[in-house]
Amino acid sequence: MRPSGRAPDMMRVVSLEPAVAKYAEGSCLAKFGDTHVLCTATVEDRVPPFLRNTGKGWVTAEYGMLPRSTLTRTEREAARGRQSGRTQEIQRLIGRSLRAVTDLAALGERQIRIDCDVLQADGGTRTAAVTGSYVALHKALSRLVAVGQLSALPLRDSVAAVSCGVIGEAVVLDLDYAEDSQAMTDANFVLTGRGGIVEIQATAEGLPFDEARFAEMLRLARLGIRDLTRRQWVALGLGAG
Repeated sequence: MRPSGRAPDMMRVVSLEPAVAKYAEGSCLAKFGDTHVLCTATVEDRVPPFLRNTGKGWVTAEYGMLPRSTLTRTEREAARGRQSGRTQEIQRLIGRSLRAVTDLAALGERQIRIDCDVLQADGGTRTAAVTGSYVALHKALSRLVAVGQLSALPLRDSVAAVSCGVIGEAVVLDLDYAEDSQAMTDANFVLTGRGGIVEIQATAEGLPFDEARFAEMLRLARLGIRDLTRRQWVALGLGAG
C-alpha cells in the first residue's frame, strides 16, 4: 500500500490553472498534489549572442524553490551567491524539454524565458515545472499569434513530465516526497503528447533495476503523460486533446 493510499497507476490530484500572473505573457500554476509550481513565460525581443543574425529563436528556463516551500526554511540561492547543481540541472531540463517541441526557426529572433518558482514542494517539482511550463509557453506564443507577430504557433507537439519509481517490490506512478525518499529506483520521464521520448532520468537508489522494471515504469509514465496532456489541452481551452 502506498502511503497516500493510491493505486500503483494512480496520479496525485493534478490541476493546471492558466493565466494566473497578470503581467506575464503566459502563466500556469501547476499542482501535483501538494507540490505547487508557478510557471511564467516572458517574451524578449532578443536572443543569446550565439543566435544573433541566424533568424532563430530560443527557449530557456530558470527554476527556484521559495524559502518556505519545504518543511524548514531554505536559504535563498541568491543570498548564497550561487545556484546549486540541482537547480542548474532542473532548469536545463525544463529548457531542453520545451525546445524539443518548439520550432525555433519559426519563432524568429526572440527568446521565451520561462520562470518556475516552487511555492510548495512534496516531490516531483521538476515534473510539475515541465508540465506547467508548456502551458505557459503555449499561452505566450498564442499571444504573439493574436497580435500578428507570428503567423502560426511554432510548436510541433506538446510536452509533459511525470515520475515513476520502485517502492519495495511495486512499480508506482507519480511519487510524492514520502515515496521518493524511500524509493529503490527513481525515474523522471519527459514525453511528448504524441508519445515521443524527450528525456529519461532513471537512477537505482538501492539495488539495480532490470529491463522488466524499466518497461513497467515506461508503461506507467505513458499513462500519466496521456492524462497530463489531456489536462494541458483543457487548461488551454483546446478540448480534451
